[in-house]
Amino acid sequence: MLTTEDFDFDLPEELIAQTPLKDRSSSKLLVLNHETKEMEDKQFSEIIDELNAGDALVMNNTRVLPARLYGEKPDTGGHLEVLLLTNTDGDTWETLIKPAKRAKAGTEISFGDGRLKATVIEELEHGGRIITFNYEGIFLEIIESLGEMPLPPYIKERLEDPERYQTVYAKENGSAAAPTAGLHFTSELLEKIQAKGVKLVYLTLHVGLGTFRPVSVENLEEHAMHSEFYQLTEAAAEQLNEVRANGGRIIAVGTTSIRTLETIGTKFNGEIKADSGWTDIFITPGYEFKIVQAFSTNFHLPKSTLVMLVSAFAGRELTLAAYQHAIDEKYRFFSFGDAMFVR
Repeated sequence: MLTTEDFDFDLPEELIAQTPLKDRSSSKLLVLNHETKEMEDKQFSEIIDELNAGDALVMNNTRVLPARLYGEKPDTGGHLEVLLLTNTDGDTWETLIKPAKRAKAGTEISFGDGRLKATVIEELEHGGRIITFNYEGIFLEIIESLGEMPLPPYIKERLEDPERYQTVYAKENGSAAAPTAGLHFTSELLEKIQAKGVKLVYLTLHVGLGTFRPVSVENLEEHAMHSEFYQLTEAAAEQLNEVRANGGRIIAVGTTSIRTLETIGTKFNGEIKADSGWTDIFITPGYEFKIVQAFSTNFHLPKSTLVMLVSAFAGRELTLAAYQHAIDEKYRFFSFGDAMFVR
């Protein structure tokens, strides 16, 4: 039985990328063939050589909300930091609040001199709170003006340009974190890929902060995955089925695209259908992939569900060997880091 410790590795702190590269596509790319076990060091722009005419490149077009808000309690003036996680219903959100002890049920919070107000309606564990907002105008516009981009906790540097934490194809507002495998693509590179005859297909999965959490239980079967909202449109499903019918490969950009496609594949016995809903799929070694035939992804945290997902496709030993190679070759890790292409 595999345990969480089986997915641990030593990562030198200096390899955690703090800032994005000037040119998105100049990242390194480690190409890993899971059948021959061969590894090759490339530049990300060379990913085009790994794609064939007739393949589908599937990308997550979610857009990160500037979801970190700073407010205060009107009655005491006490300061609170609120992180939007999931829009559960209308103006009601699941959030993380710090310090949580100041945010009991019934607590009123004011943001931006009262332009936005909120009430805590339910207390959850680990600082989680359900809150409902009260405002005049358009919520997203207010959030854009008051909120900050919620960078992961391992990034200490300030982000000069918030758009660098968005993919160039980000469209659907709703994520608490970026689908980082897509950050390497430029519009020019995508145009070249499309000109080669590769179909560009978009789906949506709104990334939750649970994606960064290491697994805290030893037995993987006891780990409870966070739920995330996904959507695959009718048009996108048709494109993917056409590619499949013509013998092309379905290639996912990032673990969020993999999770969406495999959720649908699991639900519909290997078929691809338009669908939307919430997924808490946990992909670990032993899982049989139903849709995805290759993918690109960044280098992830030790003991994380994302390392386990990559291991489910490539095998645990080969995945950890690839990670060690990346460490030896000074690849950059995590959100603003380098990428690997697994086939």
